[in-house]
Amino acid sequence: LRAALYAKGIMKLPEGFGRGAGRTQSRCDRPQYDRGAPVAKLLLDENATVTITHSRTKNLADVTREAEILVVAIGRPKFVTADMVGDGAVVIDVGVNRDPETGKLCGDVDFEACEPKASLITKVPGGVGPMTIACLIENTIEAFLKKVAK
Repeated sequence: LRAALYAKGIMKLPEGFGRGAGRTQSRCDRPQYDRGAPVAKLLLDENATVTITHSRTKNLADVTREAEILVVAIGRPKFVTADMVGDGAVVIDVGVNRDPETGKLCGDVDFEACEPKASLITKVPGGVGPMTIACLIENTIEAFLKKVAK
């Protein structure tokens, strides 16, 4: 079974900077299992310790601060603030929202506030989306090569 393209793209982001996923990992996700499950599965396959959370998780900031890799897909603009990010964390923002103040696209992470604390952080737009497209191209090439090899 192939991984969802966005999940595969998310996994490639830390790898591209020489960071493996075999670490503690916490997800801040919608209470919808279909979004978090593919990423959680890939992280578990890499021997990461995975914690799946949602907006009503008790002591959410305490949980997310412990994450070495924080993948955020909660569906709320700038929901994750600097106090929710541990020093040196890898922060991957999957959310795409409209900032209610400016009308511009933004993620679920307050990028400007969290950037100084993170060792790596993705921006919205421009973070996970291009990696998803790259994974689509990679899958297309793999499928072509398999077909030609038959």
